[in-house]
Amino acid sequence: MAKDTTGRLHVTVKSGGKRKLSSKLWLERQLNDPYVAQAKRDGFRSRAAYKLREMDDKHHFLKQGQVVVDLGAAPGGWSQIAAKRVGAVEGRGKVVAIDLLEMAEIPGVTFAQMDFLDAQAPEKLRVMIGGGADVVMSDMAANTTGHRKTDQLRIIGLVENAAAFACEILNPGGAFLAKVFQSGAEADLLAQLKRDFATVKHVKPAASRQDSSERYVLALGFRGVRGGGET
Repeated sequence: MAKDTTGRLHVTVKSGGKRKLSSKLWLERQLNDPYVAQAKRDGFRSRAAYKLREMDDKHHFLKQGQVVVDLGAAPGGWSQIAAKRVGAVEGRGKVVAIDLLEMAEIPGVTFAQMDFLDAQAPEKLRVMIGGGADVVMSDMAANTTGHRKTDQLRIIGLVENAAAFACEILNPGGAFLAKVFQSGAEADLLAQLKRDFATVKHVKPAASRQDSSERYVLALGFRGVRGGGET
């Protein structure tokens, strides 16, 4: 171990064996990430919990009694924050979550393992929700190919699908939050969101790694009518 520029101990992962360089770098980054360590201490499933908490502290889109849909929820960091802030554990609010991967039970969260892009997923989600939603949030990320342009289009395609679902299910005044990556591929998405929401902005919480192109698009004040998204 060695100390970094802040004086913290820096863990270095040995190379060699079957571990690829990319895996070595990811593991090293995880071991030295203060948010990862803090999440373990605070009982959060992932460092992503701090991203949502920070964004909501600033923009106040999670409120007591709301119905929240969490797309791409596993391992559950966002669902944990949402359940607490809408009062889902006490039965005042509701959090419905889905992911391709399994997710261990979280108090106040209704979870189903499914692919959001499956043709049956939207209808299954509607049944789980049992009506309209106040917030749709997506931390989904498409599988990468290594080809930057293709990956950007896949990511934007995923967000566009999530936004279309949001406009089908959101109550008037609702909010949509989704992970995107800085690129020039999202102009059409932003134009559509600006038609359907009163306010659209990009946010990058401090808990996002600063060397990452990750950022979030936050749309507030849904102007449409649930079931079609038309104004």
